[in-house]
Amino acid sequence: MKPEQKLWQELKAKTPAVVWNRIENLALPGVPDLLGYNKNNFFFTVELKVVKSRKVRLSPHQIAFHMTHPRNSFILVKSLKPDAYKLYEGYRIQELFLDGLALDACCSGLAACCLKLESLGA
Repeated sequence: MKPEQKLWQELKAKTPAVVWNRIENLALPGVPDLLGYNKNNFFFTVELKVVKSRKVRLSPHQIAFHMTHPRNSFILVKSLKPDAYKLYEGYRIQELFLDGLALDACCSGLAACCLKLESLGA
């Protein structure tokens, strides 16, 4: 199983209160990996990234998407270090591209990231 697919399985298992749709879209590059809908009737997107270093690789299309849709969009990054999960809001995509994991996240740790996504719109 590929690392991003494993991250997707982890996120889905830890967020039973979110209805997830995995987006496999070759026609529109840059569209995030997931569309979520939580118990607060709140839609949001999540881009999944698994990194081996502090740098987060983002395509120009991914950056453009988050700049165009800065609210209700997130980037979930998992470092290959154990339990190193960070959630970033979409409006910070340029900073994330430049600063990598040195950028302060809105949440750290898988449990905190899941709780944030489940409680959006409350």
